[in-house]
Amino acid sequence: MADNAAARKTVALIAHDNKKPTMIAFGFKHRDVLSRYELVATGTTGTLLSEQVGLNIRRVLSGPLGGDAQIAAMIVEGQIEAVFFFIDPLDKHPHDPDINTLLRICNVHNVPLATNPATAECVLVALDR
Repeated sequence: MADNAAARKTVALIAHDNKKPTMIAFGFKHRDVLSRYELVATGTTGTLLSEQVGLNIRRVLSGPLGGDAQIAAMIVEGQIEAVFFFIDPLDKHPHDPDINTLLRICNVHNVPLATNPATAECVLVALDR
């Protein structure tokens, strides 16, 4: 029964360009657990996770084209259980307003937000209960 409940939960996966290899490594390491969830990801991140890791991913637009905003809207609608957003804190991003909106929406709606693999692992354990 717990596996069926977990399969209905949706997790969003997002990674800035310099963090995409980290997200791919996370995907490989946790493929079995992640495959029990509905997964949604921004464009390139979703393509990489699908092609390289073999996960079934629903893709939205890439972040700079509005994908972060699309995921934020899904959070508002109650469709997302957790967000794994591997942020590159050392780089500037042209879509910072969308990123900040997504982070704020996670806080407003009390949705777990992991911005690095260590936190994402903790959230995965909590979701898998």
